[in-house]
Amino acid sequence: MVRMSIELLTDASQYVNTVKDRELNLRSYKIPVIENMGVTRDQFDTLDLTDNDIKKLENFPLLKRLNTLYAHNNRIHFIQPDLGAKLPNLKRMMLTNNNITELGDIDALAKCKFLEHLSFHGNPITHKEHYRLYVIYRIPTVRVLDFQRIKLQERENAKKLFKGKKNKKLLEEVGRKSTFNPEADKENQAVDEEMENGDEGAGRPGQQLNDEDKAKIREAIRNAKSLQEAEFLQSVLDSGRIPEKGWNMGLELSRMQFSQQQNGADGAEKGFQPETEEQEGEAMES
Repeated sequence: MVRMSIELLTDASQYVNTVKDRELNLRSYKIPVIENMGVTRDQFDTLDLTDNDIKKLENFPLLKRLNTLYAHNNRIHFIQPDLGAKLPNLKRMMLTNNNITELGDIDALAKCKFLEHLSFHGNPITHKEHYRLYVIYRIPTVRVLDFQRIKLQERENAKKLFKGKKNKKLLEEVGRKSTFNPEADKENQAVDEEMENGDEGAGRPGQQLNDEDKAKIREAIRNAKSLQEAEFLQSVLDSGRIPEKGWNMGLELSRMQFSQQQNGADGAEKGFQPETEEQEGEAMES
């Protein structure tokens, strides 16, 4: 797992995509939690979180520019209630292959006033009775659901099924929400489950990890502050070793030596650079 740290957000791939939108690509880092998004300074139209380990779609700051969110192949089961206020101009949301289990869990998206393209394909809710009609009724702005255009007849059927006092009971029954145990979402329990299931190569094959070893692995994961450290930690775990205190000391020394070699050089400060006319002019003059 890799934290969505300021360093990761700064170093991640960013580019103008094929539809001329500025995109931030955070694919395949196995990010468990969305955080630190404020560092992006609302400079992106598209955010790609595909192929991570995100469980909750939350912790977004106000991002007025963002209009497209890809979060395929995660473990999302929760959507923050005020998502519409945080992402007020969201038009496309792709949540294919996640873990949304109850139809009521998507109600927060009704506040996304410009949401037109939506996908829950591969989520448990798609097997619920009245799934498609419920989504159409709850989120009337959506025009394409699961890559299929919504027909006028479907909208009329959704209203007949759910609209009015006589249908209120059915709406409540169909649209019930999941009940979450906050303890189940703690990082420690997630790590325990992964290690007990043999994921991430933690420990030797068939090895039973004691509480002390688990604590060391959790501490190492929390202290992995860069992609390089995360990859090195992965190699340690894959080899069947338990990361002891100072496991990343060699990487720290390498960084110090590199920094000394670069001493005196004019290095560009890390971070996102706002797209301004002044910067473009300075670049041309230099």
